[in-house]
Amino acid sequence: MRYLSTRGSCPPVGFDGALIGGLAPDGGLYVPEEWPAIDVHPSVERYTDVAVDVLAPYVSPAIPRDELRPLVEEAYATFSHADVCPVTPLEDGLHLLELFWGPTLAFKDVALQLLGRLMDRELARRDERATVLVATSGDTGSAAIEACRGRDRLDIVVLHPAGRVSDVQRRQMTTVDEPNVRNVAIDGDFDTCQDLVKAAFADTALRDELRLSAMNSINWARVMAQVVYYVTAAAAVAPDGPVSFAVPTGNFGNVLAGWVAKQGGLDVDRLIVGSNRNDILTRWIASGVMEVEGVEPSLSPSMDIQVSSNVERYLWELYGRNGAVVAEAMARFRSDGRLDIGAARLDRVRATFSGVRVDDEATLFEIQRVHEAHGVLVDPHTAIGIAAARAVPSDPDVPRVVLATAHPAKFPDAVEAATGVRPLLPEHLADLLDRPEHLTPLAADSAVLADYLRAELL
Repeated sequence: MRYLSTRGSCPPVGFDGALIGGLAPDGGLYVPEEWPAIDVHPSVERYTDVAVDVLAPYVSPAIPRDELRPLVEEAYATFSHADVCPVTPLEDGLHLLELFWGPTLAFKDVALQLLGRLMDRELARRDERATVLVATSGDTGSAAIEACRGRDRLDIVVLHPAGRVSDVQRRQMTTVDEPNVRNVAIDGDFDTCQDLVKAAFADTALRDELRLSAMNSINWARVMAQVVYYVTAAAAVAPDGPVSFAVPTGNFGNVLAGWVAKQGGLDVDRLIVGSNRNDILTRWIASGVMEVEGVEPSLSPSMDIQVSSNVERYLWELYGRNGAVVAEAMARFRSDGRLDIGAARLDRVRATFSGVRVDDEATLFEIQRVHEAHGVLVDPHTAIGIAAARAVPSDPDVPRVVLATAHPAKFPDAVEAATGVRPLLPEHLADLLDRPEHLTPLAADSAVLADYLRAELL
């Protein structure tokens, strides 16, 4: 498998190059040259067996199958549920795909527990060290830290928007006391943090000095690993027929993995995007125009995003895999804050994707409704997914699977406000709010960040 840049100005690389490089040198995102067919029978296999079958074509020949398997087994041994990503029925053909059984209680663990091991293996093979630089809107940071903490070949620096993540999300990052872990609170929103990461990667000298690498979903391995749970969920609820998925998403990476699964042959009817008040994705699906507005804090902070990086991978297909056209479109979007894909491309988008906006009031209502009807507590992001799934008309014979992206205890204030019940953290995190924090506040300035990184890591 070779990987190409969405912007078409740098040579193809193998999986190892895409893994360690993260972002392509021309500023594009790596995409596989082809979409491998998915040929597994997960109804009779363990999650790890399916993972090896799905992932092997993407990592070949950089990682032989017999070396991939122990990495997969080790990654998912960290999950507290035997099925890793179990599916449970909720109501009327609606199911929850529970993605929060990993060590940090969020779906990011599914990809990052594997990604940390893949990176450590490749760096050991090269006899190199790397610095993982991550921007987070809440969950990626803690999952990336958990994947990197104590690893011999990796340092990790996580940027989070000061005051714009939940207390649990922040403390899961800042209470980790390891010499290779650093947390930075940026004066700005998530898009500001993401822009700082991209600026650091664009600074060739800094990138080379620190051997920068990425664990955000700009890293293809993140998306790749998430394809697996679409396959296992489809087998669980509709082994012989179509299935639709509802995905609460801000950066488009999680739902993109569902689209990749569909490209591989999975029988996906619809992919339903649930957005909060920061609804650039749902507005785009409705109109064909991506237009940036101000980021507003919400009860679902992991989705408080206006620049959805992974859309670029999808645009690469929409624009006929023409890197020059994609580069021009992204440059126009960055300068104008607006991109119109046109009516014909919009028809292609809407053939697969639907979008639903769910504001804070509706989010609280859905958390309350699910609890009263089913005795189940869901976090705000999952509630948006459920509300979105219920809002889109669908064939009653096509099951719908909602991606439950986080444990309700990660957002206890919102859950308690809606239900009167405060969800408890699992035992291994019970004392989280009492642990000392370690973080550095910084201005939203790329030069300030570069100085900090050099002072800390060189």
